[in-house]
Amino acid sequence: MLKTSSISTKNFFEKASKKIFIPENRKNNLLKIAKTIATTYEKNEVVNLTFICTKNSRRSQIAQVWAFFAATYFKLNIHSFSGGFEVTSFNRSTIKTLQKAGFSFQLSDFSHQNPKYEISFDGTKKYIIGHSKLIEHPENPLNFIAISTCSNADVNCAYLGTKYVFQLPFEDPKNSDGTLLQEEKYMEINKQIAGEIYFIFNEVKQKLPFLL
Repeated sequence: MLKTSSISTKNFFEKASKKIFIPENRKNNLLKIAKTIATTYEKNEVVNLTFICTKNSRRSQIAQVWAFFAATYFKLNIHSFSGGFEVTSFNRSTIKTLQKAGFSFQLSDFSHQNPKYEISFDGTKKYIIGHSKLIEHPENPLNFIAISTCSNADVNCAYLGTKYVFQLPFEDPKNSDGTLLQEEKYMEINKQIAGEIYFIFNEVKQKLPFLL
């Protein structure tokens, strides 16, 4: 079991929600996403979220992991997935920054190119499988709400074949790779994504009073 932090994932999640800054126009976008999720939830009693980034290596992976946690935290029947238009690997710095937020990574399928991990957190027996994959990978659902976490995927996302596609770009931490600010930048993006996922899921919960 790979875990490098004694921090509570719950505490990290809650603190991130209070400390991040969300500009008004972005907040409006988050509210639109939450409204769509809530409407779909009310109709189907389940929602599939697929976070998309071109290489499915950093931002989309972080978002999927936090949505996985948020579903348990808010007690919502929401399933999170991720995918891209290229297969690379679950970036090591991405793994490290999530471990520092309390997530555990258990290697389940070793591959030099693209290993698979069982990702979980304290207090649950559930886990998700983390690895880089295409959007149409068999592990991903056919019916989903798509959330693009990188600007490079904007054009491609128009061809996903799903009814709902939202653009929610985050700064690419890859730009800091090999610099003295690398660890700090990955953590900054980790906190921002965690905080915005909290915002979305909290709004969904509030829009579904029968679940309160």
